[in-house]
Amino acid sequence: MLQPPHQPPQVAAVPAQRTPAREDEAGPWHSEAVCRRDEAGLFFAPSKEPTAARLAREEAAKRLCARCPVMVACREHALLQPEPYGVWGGLTAAERRVALARRRRRDIELTAAATGERIAAAG
Repeated sequence: MLQPPHQPPQVAAVPAQRTPAREDEAGPWHSEAVCRRDEAGLFFAPSKEPTAARLAREEAAKRLCARCPVMVACREHALLQPEPYGVWGGLTAAERRVALARRRRRDIELTAAATGERIAAAG
C-alpha cells in the first residue's frame, strides 16, 4: 500500500535492544562467550521447572561459565543491567541479587568512611 507523499511511512515499533556493558577493539565481549556455542536452555529456566532439575541445570551452566574467557565481563554486564533471569557470569539471579546488595553496602560504608575522614581532617 502506497502512502500519500505528505504522510511519513508507518513503521512498526521495535523494542530497543540492550547494548553490552563493554566493547573493545576486538568486538563485543559476548562474541567470545562459551555459551554462544551451547543451547540457551541451559542458562534459562523453563516454565515450572522442578527444583532438582533447576539446580542441576544451573550447576551445568556454571561449569561452562567457569571455563569461559569472558566470564568477568559477562558477570559485570549482568550486574550493571541488571539481568533478572538466567545464569550470567557464573551467577544465578539470586546470587546476583546478593552480590548487588553487598556492593551497595560496601559503597555506603566507603562513602561513610570517606566522610568521616574529611570531618576528622577538618576538626
